[in-house]
Amino acid sequence: PISPRSLSLPDPAVISPQDPTLLIGSSLVATCTLSPDFPLKAEDLYWTLNGRRLPAASYAALGPSTLSVALARLNGSRQQSGDNLVCHSRDGGILAGSCLYVGLPPEKPVNITCWSKNMKDLTCKWAPGTEGETFLHTNYTLKYKRRWYGQDNTCQEYHTAGTYSCHIPKDLALFTPYEIWVEASNRLGVAVSDVVMLDILDVVTTDPPSDVHVSRVGDLEDQLSVRWSSPPALKDFLFQAKYQIQYRVEDSSEWKVVDDVGNQTSCRLAGLRPGTVYFVQVRCNPFSIYGSKKAGIWSDWSNPTAASTPRSERVAGGCDPKAGEQNTTLRRELKQFFGWVKKHAYGCSNLGIKLYDQWRVWLQKSHKTRNQV
Repeated sequence: PISPRSLSLPDPAVISPQDPTLLIGSSLVATCTLSPDFPLKAEDLYWTLNGRRLPAASYAALGPSTLSVALARLNGSRQQSGDNLVCHSRDGGILAGSCLYVGLPPEKPVNITCWSKNMKDLTCKWAPGTEGETFLHTNYTLKYKRRWYGQDNTCQEYHTAGTYSCHIPKDLALFTPYEIWVEASNRLGVAVSDVVMLDILDVVTTDPPSDVHVSRVGDLEDQLSVRWSSPPALKDFLFQAKYQIQYRVEDSSEWKVVDDVGNQTSCRLAGLRPGTVYFVQVRCNPFSIYGSKKAGIWSDWSNPTAASTPRSERVAGGCDPKAGEQNTTLRRELKQFFGWVKKHAYGCSNLGIKLYDQWRVWLQKSHKTRNQV
């Protein structure tokens, strides 16, 4: 058992300065002074930095019980917990230690961006500057207040959307501009970002569209129908929405994006490969909420929904030659029509009678030109 007297024994040695903070490129002279009761001399000591023995040429005996070490042009600390400078006895025993914190003052945080999910909260993220936290641990504090008459508030929920982010869950006012900024602090100083001004209504995003369904369009080999519902959380608010669709084939990681869906909640994809499984996703951009003139922020993509196009089948000849010829002619015209749609009608144009009429005009012109030739 440890006696009460042993608990009060002095440390065998003391390092000075203890746990200093230094700028990169600084020099340092540290001393290890033995306790008067400890039976060693300065010549019995040596130094290590992060476990590596420092050369004896950097030592100097400043008396019978004090050994110094000179460190020049220090690099940034290898770890944010500091570099370990240790004074040892000749047999390798540890007599005393000190942490060296070597780095730079924090840089001004930049690129503050914020978004509000369904107008109920606010999440902001930022970038730490070019050097970041490479050498010294840096604390980041996001602050906000109502413009003109608000008091400073401090965000509490950090790392919710990445390392440099914070989430404000409630008590936010609409129709009121906010001032938002980030303060960075470490052992060498404080840096404050530029102030960002925003209105919650200008940075609204929402949940992805719900109830996404993808289905075949009869026996058409190269088409799929997509339909979905507006995000439920925003149905009670005065806003406009626009949608995007992206789709890919099962064995590919490359998505194709359809930009021109507009505010409709259904769309037909044309020009697809027959007998192929497609994955489809939809996302929403709520904009002009209560008349806001900002562009809005896209939601996340919905979960992928899969469907396959019908397989291409060859037409078998029937008993009635004329019926078989009619069938073949109809299929050929359909193939020509959808080839024309793929070439001349982009995005999610409605495949209606008007479009069919346009094709017939194009076909007549094509035949007329061929006959003239």
